[in-house]
Amino acid sequence: MKRIIAIVRPEKLEPLKEALFEADVSGMTVSQAMGCGNQHGWSEFYRGTEVLLNMIPKVKFELVVPESEVARLIDIICDTAATGEVGDGKIFISPVEEVVRIRTRERGDAAV
Repeated sequence: MKRIIAIVRPEKLEPLKEALFEADVSGMTVSQAMGCGNQHGWSEFYRGTEVLLNMIPKVKFELVVPESEVARLIDIICDTAATGEVGDGKIFISPVEEVVRIRTRERGDAAV
């Protein structure tokens, strides 16, 4: 099993959520995040003082899926979340050693 973490623009929340549900993803965790990448934010003036805004709002999707689904889901995430501009986000993939469903104590793929 693999964990996919996708950090995307906030306006991509609904389109990406719908695309993942259409792809039969059985579950996901979505949270608001703040961060910066290569663009390192920007500066604005507020009441005559320059303010550096280096934490940009993002949305974080977390999925745990069978390894065989990873490539397909990466394509779906990229196709849905891409705008072609700096700040589209990143996808991180990491191994998951074990999953346990608390209610039934099922383990592995059955728990996902």
